[in-house]
Amino acid sequence: MGRKWNNIKEKKASKDANTSRIYAKFGREIYVAAKQGEPDPESNESLRVVLERAKTYSVPKHIIDRAIEKAKGGSEENYDENRYEGFGPNGSMVIVDTLTNNVNRTASEVRAAFGKNGGNMGVSGSVAYMFDHVAVFGLVGKTEDEILELLMEADVEVRDISEEDGTIIVYTEPDQFQAAQEAFKTIGITEFKVAELTMLAQNELTLSSDDQEQFEKMIDALEDLEDVQQVYHNVELAE
Repeated sequence: MGRKWNNIKEKKASKDANTSRIYAKFGREIYVAAKQGEPDPESNESLRVVLERAKTYSVPKHIIDRAIEKAKGGSEENYDENRYEGFGPNGSMVIVDTLTNNVNRTASEVRAAFGKNGGNMGVSGSVAYMFDHVAVFGLVGKTEDEILELLMEADVEVRDISEEDGTIIVYTEPDQFQAAQEAFKTIGITEFKVAELTMLAQNELTLSSDDQEQFEKMIDALEDLEDVQQVYHNVELAE
């Protein structure tokens, strides 16, 4: 899974460059997680996972607190979670996860973002089967062997582990995100370069420069949509 780490880094760097947008998306996601369960991360695992992800993007405390307080206040604002799948240039594959209070609007906007940028939206299941749902952590300060031994002792299944530029990259099953995080805390690791639940392509595609330019425009158009929370793809982005 080594090369896929580059796509995660590229995605994070892109979002870091658009702080107001990413803060708004996290605010919505935190609100939904807090409203669906207890508005307390100690008793709401979904909320804990979102908050851990938010830390890696340096989401300010006031954004987090406002979203949780909104959920505590019994806001009647409701969002539906929807996933769209589609194709870009040269058979590239894309998954789009959304949170929306208007499904028809969101579906129309996602379809338009695909269509106006050389892609097309597919039916449910047309793409997702080519991706794996995983948890991924990026951390420093320990060796691969130390991390692997730690997680094995904690009964956390490691799907893959590698080292790149001083960062240890660990992939686990998504339902073991919290168990892995707790294991890391026992050896003093509480800060991560990346702590994500993500969809990773089983096989990556390399595009020509022209196709990649068009593909990146399509991804930008999708990520710019207010209702879009996450965009995953199978393209190996040129550095």
